[in-house]
Amino acid sequence: MANEQSGTMDVSLLLSELKQANSQMGQVVKTIDHITKQTNLLALNSSIEAARAGEAGRGFSVVASEIKKLADRSFSATKESNELLNNIKKKANDVIAVRTADVAYDTIDKIDRNLFERNCDVQAWATFDLIRQCAAEPSPNNVDEAGRLLKRIAEIYEIYYEIMLLDTQGRVIATGVHRNLMGENLSDRDWFRDALRNNDVTVTDLYYSRAVDGHTVAYSAPVRDASGSAIGVLSTRFNWKYIYDIIDSARIGTHSDLFIVNKEGTVIASRDREGILQQKLTNLQAVQRALNGEPYGYTIERDQFGKMQIFGYAHTRGYNSYKGKGWSAIVSELLDG
Repeated sequence: MANEQSGTMDVSLLLSELKQANSQMGQVVKTIDHITKQTNLLALNSSIEAARAGEAGRGFSVVASEIKKLADRSFSATKESNELLNNIKKKANDVIAVRTADVAYDTIDKIDRNLFERNCDVQAWATFDLIRQCAAEPSPNNVDEAGRLLKRIAEIYEIYYEIMLLDTQGRVIATGVHRNLMGENLSDRDWFRDALRNNDVTVTDLYYSRAVDGHTVAYSAPVRDASGSAIGVLSTRFNWKYIYDIIDSARIGTHSDLFIVNKEGTVIASRDREGILQQKLTNLQAVQRALNGEPYGYTIERDQFGKMQIFGYAHTRGYNSYKGKGWSAIVSELLDG
């Protein structure tokens, strides 16, 4: 694992150096162009002075002619160098862009895998005997037993704001963390209705929950009896902060940024934690392509401030039974010059 991290850091360092060399190429081209213009100007001035000197400036005229030839050759060489350096610069940008898209792909893939595990959690816990017993008969003893189990699960996993059990009428009958939710009627929630109607795990998009005071994704699974009929719903509230472990570990540069957007192009995660559920990035071609279902790629375009940037993007593929929510990862890299 250490070698893998070291290798990733080496790649990140090399890309940073490539980006710096890429910027320096432009300065080289400008310097060569400036020298060419000065040589041309010198040749022109020499010709003028030779003409003024007449017969006495014939030798000087020969020198001026040679300077002119040098200027012409310098201009030709500058044009070829300019084309060559621009080509190298483009290739360097392409290398950086591909790496940027790779980071976007890797990030959304890791998020999908993480959320697939959350999908499996609620699906498995909904089959526990104590949960089934409580859903079938919410007696005080069964409620206490189920509550202790849910509390223990929440303590062990540490990534859930809440795990709660509801009856088929939408009433909360057991909780693992927030006892004040007991008795709440949540029958009007889409996730509850969908879990009962589809008889399968349902996953919400990111939203802010006042009940748990945080951004969360709700996973809900029907609790079934021996015949397969739904007798309740088990629902979890995933602590979205744990997704930032993935985002913060992404190997991006100091002039880079990383966003996760939902299917509407609204930011649901960003490296600086800003604009969550408020900022939209649909003005970017990269985001438009991702929202149209393009799995992977990059664009080079101006951001909202007019700065040229590379935008790598990757659209969710889901993972196993978790089909994804239409989210995409966007990684930006500022271009110098």
